[in-house]
Amino acid sequence: MSGKQVTIIIPNYNGLQFMGTCIDALERQNCQDFEILVVDNGSTDGSVEWLKAQGIPAVFLPENTGFSGAVNTGIRAAKTPFVLLLNNDTEAAPDFVGALLAAVRRSKRIFAVSSKMVQMYHRELMDDAGDMYTLMGWAYQRGVGRSSRGYNRPMEVFSACAGAAIYRREVFDEIGLFDEMHFAYLEDIDVCYRAKLRGYHVRYCPEAVVYHVGSGTSGSKYNPFKVRLAARNNVYLNYKNMPLGQLAVNFPMIAAGIAVKYLFFRKIGFGKEYLEGVKEGLLTMGKCRKVPYAPDRLGNYLSVQWELIAGTFLYVYEFSMRQLKKLR
Repeated sequence: MSGKQVTIIIPNYNGLQFMGTCIDALERQNCQDFEILVVDNGSTDGSVEWLKAQGIPAVFLPENTGFSGAVNTGIRAAKTPFVLLLNNDTEAAPDFVGALLAAVRRSKRIFAVSSKMVQMYHRELMDDAGDMYTLMGWAYQRGVGRSSRGYNRPMEVFSACAGAAIYRREVFDEIGLFDEMHFAYLEDIDVCYRAKLRGYHVRYCPEAVVYHVGSGTSGSKYNPFKVRLAARNNVYLNYKNMPLGQLAVNFPMIAAGIAVKYLFFRKIGFGKEYLEGVKEGLLTMGKCRKVPYAPDRLGNYLSVQWELIAGTFLYVYEFSMRQLKKLR
């Protein structure tokens, strides 16, 4: 067992341009009760050579295993009670690690804590204040695009954004690691969904501030690869975690969500990719490891359903506020 409390796992795929800023910020942390482990996903941009030259502890994978594969490699290698997943395109404020560690230690029923992610190049704007999920099957970043002067209240969220979040490592032994069928996108929603079905909590910690470039690996907010994978993984997410009864109840809203998203992606030129992703998800969802229904955890299912309802109303509110801001 390591003497440190936290292993900071940084997945990297051709992210050499970001690594120096990310590592330098960690060296300036007020809390140094951590060790760093970079998991390189078969980079070809000089990342491997740079990591070796800097003497940074790293695992070098021969090919790109996606976000899920990389962080799972790091979690398996970690010997600390907590693991902190951190995107390479980030710059952590000095109190970042200490604040997350203090927050996750407040209760053994806390599985994960999400940080206050602020846009790197527009620091007056939020990037993510914890992830939420809706009845339509839409995941979204709470607070995205809104003033970073807000979102200063700790609270329960549906999921921690795995781009900058701390996790209680032993819970993975109970619920499983990140689903490698996802490869990338929505895998963090899925793992927190599974934890909530076991009665664990996910919190948001506003004191843990980190600046985030966003889409540093995929290169853009929307692209064919990202749209297809997210659509496919959205099918996996619902199929895996919802019992058949809950799926039946929520199906009209999920179907409406798919229809609206298709119209949106068709408008911006990715309608074909979105439908391909949904189709692939429906054809391959049987390969997913579905969470077994547990009648004795009915309270947890009802709690999650309530969170989906609340997340839907919050989405409508934040979307409306963003639209009003554009009209001003």
